[in-house]
Amino acid sequence: MSRLWSSQDNQAMILDPRWRSGVAAFVLAACTPALDWREVRPVDSEAVALFPCKPQRASRDVMLAGVRVRMHLASCTAQAVTYALGYALLGDPADVNTALNEMRSASAANIGAKTATRSAWSVSGMTPNPLAEKLTMQGHDAQGEAVREEAAFFVKGLRVYQATIVGPKLDKEAVDTFFSGLKLSS
Repeated sequence: MSRLWSSQDNQAMILDPRWRSGVAAFVLAACTPALDWREVRPVDSEAVALFPCKPQRASRDVMLAGVRVRMHLASCTAQAVTYALGYALLGDPADVNTALNEMRSASAANIGAKTATRSAWSVSGMTPNPLAEKLTMQGHDAQGEAVREEAAFFVKGLRVYQATIVGPKLDKEAVDTFFSGLKLSS
């Protein structure tokens, strides 16, 4: 079975050097360390999310649950932490659980996480699913630096989602703001 995202592909999309250099310039020029939270509604996502910076958007075809689907990603980096919302529309309800499991496995593999702390997860407007959960993991980025990742996996109908924060140090208030700001339209 092929992985949803390879480490190289995931790092290229979420931790793109162009975004990192832009963030570095912003951090050096910023006169306040406060995050600039904004409500974002990614096209065709049925989601509303709070991002601390203006997200870049990308999409590409991936194999998910044995089927080629279009995966969309909205992400940005602020204060050396990347915030992302990924989502894909599946064609068959029987593929939802497999897709959630593959997304979760790929997320852990991308940072080389050996273990994860799991907790039940719920987003307003989501379709109830026993595999909806939030993971907290530790691993390493593409440069070998230690990172911490929190990722939530959930579903609405045939659309699967992954909300992720990854960075060397995660601020509890920023994590809470990002994850509590997620909702799905009814």
